[in-house]
Amino acid sequence: MPVTAAAAVVAAAALDRGFAEPPARVHPVALLGRLVSPVDREWSRPTLVGAVAAVALPALAAGVTAAVTWAATLVSPWLGAAVAALALFSTTSLRMLLDAAAAVVSATADESDLDTARYELRALAGRDPSSLSAADIRSAAVESAAENLADGLVAPLLAFMLFAAVSLPLAVGAAAWVKGVNTLDSMLGYRHKPVGRVPARLDDAVMWLPARVSAVLLAVVAGAPATVARVGELARRPSSPNSGWPMATLAVLLETRLEKPGHYLLDGGPEAPDAATAARGVRLVSRAGLAAFAVAGVVAWF
Repeated sequence: MPVTAAAAVVAAAALDRGFAEPPARVHPVALLGRLVSPVDREWSRPTLVGAVAAVALPALAAGVTAAVTWAATLVSPWLGAAVAALALFSTTSLRMLLDAAAAVVSATADESDLDTARYELRALAGRDPSSLSAADIRSAAVESAAENLADGLVAPLLAFMLFAAVSLPLAVGAAAWVKGVNTLDSMLGYRHKPVGRVPARLDDAVMWLPARVSAVLLAVVAGAPATVARVGELARRPSSPNSGWPMATLAVLLETRLEKPGHYLLDGGPEAPDAATAARGVRLVSRAGLAAFAVAGVVAWF
């Protein structure tokens, strides 16, 4: 079991590096999104509907993933490892995040024509880029890279690690459950959507540890692990109880200002990030993501 679990992590990392994401038409997260879409409307009892969705849909994703992996292990432990790798690949994302962030940062190099940068940012950050300056766009790219390190990679890997010693099907089922919770929050968890209240609160609870682990990983790969102990006040400025931790840590490590105008300011330094600083932030996220895969593989092995 430890060998096959570790092999699944290594294979998932290789798939992420080679392919970034499964094809959209068969991507499990896209399929889950289609199940969530009918929930995204007005209801007479939105909190109840949201609570049912928050329980049922991630559980469905976890159950299907665990059952398919378990069936594969009955045929061969290595077939089970291969299916687990595909499942873990589907629930994690690093290369796509890095490519998107790097594209945005690169597009801000020519500040006389920011239309491309604003267009690229739409795939990365959920904010209106039409009036953002080059510095604002770079800040948004760095913030999103840090936040999505926790949401899209560390959270499912951490769930996998916690259950790998018990059962490979249970481990990939846990990763799928976390991804399901995060998918519901990303689609429903907005203040103007009452149906998203319970999914948003559940996501806050699930992401508490991954957000802080992501901050630690960023600080460690930057060679400044003590940084995490100094970012508490900054980390509490965003309204989210979790996203501020990796974002504030990265702001301090880069000695730069990361800001979402009208919402929060993470003043880890006096100036907004220039292109070189933002690119360095993306590289730190890359190293932290690789470290997350490495730690998951080692923990799964032992």
